[in-house]
Amino acid sequence: MGKKQKTFRPKARLPRGFKDRLGAELVAEREMLSRISAVYERWGFDPLETPAFEYTDALGKFLPDVDRPNAGVFSVQDDDDQWMSLRYDLTAPLARFVAENYDGLPKPFRRYQAGPVWRNEKPGPGRFRQFTQCDADTVGAPGAEADAEICALFADVIEAAGIDRGDYLVRVSDRRVLDGVLEVNGVSAADQKLAVLRSLDKLDRLGADGVRALLGEGRKDESGDYTEGAKLNEDQIASVLSIFQLPGADGDSRPSEADWLDAWRKAIKGSEVGEQGLASLETLFATLRAMGFADDRICLDGAVVRGLEYYTGSVFEADLLLETIDEKGRPVQIGSVGGGGRYDGLVARFKGTAIPAVGVSIGVSRLIAAQSLKKTGDAVDAMGPVVVLALEPGRMGEYQKMAAELRAAGMRAEVYLGGSSMRAQMKYADKRAAPVAVIEGEDERVKGEITIKDLVRGAALSQEIEDNKEWREAQPAQFAVKRDALVDAVKTTLARHQSGE
Repeated sequence: MGKKQKTFRPKARLPRGFKDRLGAELVAEREMLSRISAVYERWGFDPLETPAFEYTDALGKFLPDVDRPNAGVFSVQDDDDQWMSLRYDLTAPLARFVAENYDGLPKPFRRYQAGPVWRNEKPGPGRFRQFTQCDADTVGAPGAEADAEICALFADVIEAAGIDRGDYLVRVSDRRVLDGVLEVNGVSAADQKLAVLRSLDKLDRLGADGVRALLGEGRKDESGDYTEGAKLNEDQIASVLSIFQLPGADGDSRPSEADWLDAWRKAIKGSEVGEQGLASLETLFATLRAMGFADDRICLDGAVVRGLEYYTGSVFEADLLLETIDEKGRPVQIGSVGGGGRYDGLVARFKGTAIPAVGVSIGVSRLIAAQSLKKTGDAVDAMGPVVVLALEPGRMGEYQKMAAELRAAGMRAEVYLGGSSMRAQMKYADKRAAPVAVIEGEDERVKGEITIKDLVRGAALSQEIEDNKEWREAQPAQFAVKRDALVDAVKTTLARHQSGE
């Protein structure tokens, strides 16, 4: 008798760097995107949606992780032998869209877009290969005034997301200043300039010593991986770092705009491209101040570089300044919640002529994390639905009617459909984070009543009542109402918890 062939069963597992998301996280993201989109639309930006895949040559490969497969993007070959890649941001697809539809678009063209992007990066704690971005861009406006508008929009979005003024800072610089410094120091090779750029973009993560090593021969990280350096000499390294770290740049007393501009004028003396960057920054900040955005919201900071290669002028990013603690009492710093800049050469890849463009990309998950942790230090859990228990199988229609009445009144509600005991149904309600359980058994039905069990209050009281007998006799956090008072009773209970009582 032949040996029975073993049935293949794939192992249920996630690819590295990806995660499943459920319930409260998705609701929070939807609400955050709604807030951000509302600000974008008030500023006159229209929505756009582009597909997840683009032809690889249309996307270009501008990511900093060039040592990763496909230079940091996920790519597949179609049946017509053409290579396609998952978009790594929302800006490169915008450039393709503008080039393809240029003649029919209003110019300047103002659009916003939200959606997932994918990067073939080395995953780590809190660093995923798929995440959501929400962008706004202006294409066709060459002046620094357009850059100022995007920076101002950025600040408004952060506040609309629930971050208080004073708890964030939008920091602005210009790539041309760095280009000027490199020109003055004799760094002209494109690959060497790019290595410098990518090294400086890691200043926050690696600190001055780590970046100094990357600007020189190279650096070995804690895992033993070695990154080749930019091969600058000591004088070049000192000159480059000097424009990113003015005295006071890391303290509470930040260098002023005048401090940065004075230091940069000396460092770029004789460089035309550097002078262009300084002139643009002066116009940008004059516009911001005229708009009423002071340096407590948007400031000049030479440490801003941004990792994407395609930026050609202003660059900016927003950092959250508030410190919080997580659910285990550990200190948490959210850091950057997004950024952007000017990229006048991206559409030109298709058109052959420079098309000015500037935009911002918001890190939605970072803003959600900040919103849930700020002030209290506790994560905010979304309320689950009201659960109507199904204690008598023959009454399922009536239970569904109760849930329908609650939904018609604007509340989330569902009927338990698992066919289990009351105890199992209550466990289900707890797992669903239900704030209320609605109970109608035989006793309630005979009296024409409904029992409302306040699960939020019950959980709180359970921490105070230690004696099981006292708990059973008191039956805290539950009360009976007439059947026709169901909706009002549940609504009142939910309102009490939503107000924080």
